[in-house]
Amino acid sequence: MSRSPYELSTPADALARLHPRLRTYFGPVPVGHVGRGSGVFDVVGTPRRWLWPLLAWFARDAVMFPVWERNVPFTVENRPVRVGRGPGPGDVAVRAHRTFRFRFGDRTMVDAITAGPDGLVDHLGRRGRVSARLRAEVPTDGPDAGALRLVSTHVAFRALGREWGLPAVTAPRVTLVERFDDDADLQRVSLVLAMPVLGTLYRYEGAFSYSVVPEGER
Repeated sequence: MSRSPYELSTPADALARLHPRLRTYFGPVPVGHVGRGSGVFDVVGTPRRWLWPLLAWFARDAVMFPVWERNVPFTVENRPVRVGRGPGPGDVAVRAHRTFRFRFGDRTMVDAITAGPDGLVDHLGRRGRVSARLRAEVPTDGPDAGALRLVSTHVAFRALGREWGLPAVTAPRVTLVERFDDDADLQRVSLVLAMPVLGTLYRYEGAFSYSVVPEGER
């Protein structure tokens, strides 16, 4: 992979504002290599238990989980892949596997980021039935200066052989912030899934260390 999906879809001036340590995370993963990270999430899930039956449905495809836990160890692995439907070679993507060490056992969240014509597209789950188009921003000042902020602008799901877009007034909104903490020498991540009126439905936030290494190296 010569250029990552982030580099293909984010303006060069925004990429130039990224913290230098984040450029490794959002840059290309060379063939034969893997990006590996490990850390701890301060919180994962939602305390609103009435949402758990819905989250259990998403859990079957490795998207979200019916849980509310604190201090959850986790690992992440990023690999270059190609994704797409049809006979072609597919789109350049980075597939991430995030494994959460919950008290009741390990669970892995899967997604693949591609560069679409209108920006980044995150294909969620093992089968990618849910997708979110993301707008990338790199703040120039404030606590998130140099961070990458991704905000969903369109959410769709695939069923009955076609893609169905959700109306903006009812679609969930995803906000993901990745920043580097120089004092702690760690990357910090925060994801919030929210809906109009209902507010926050699901979130996770924590910190981890990360590096790109040869595939067989631990």
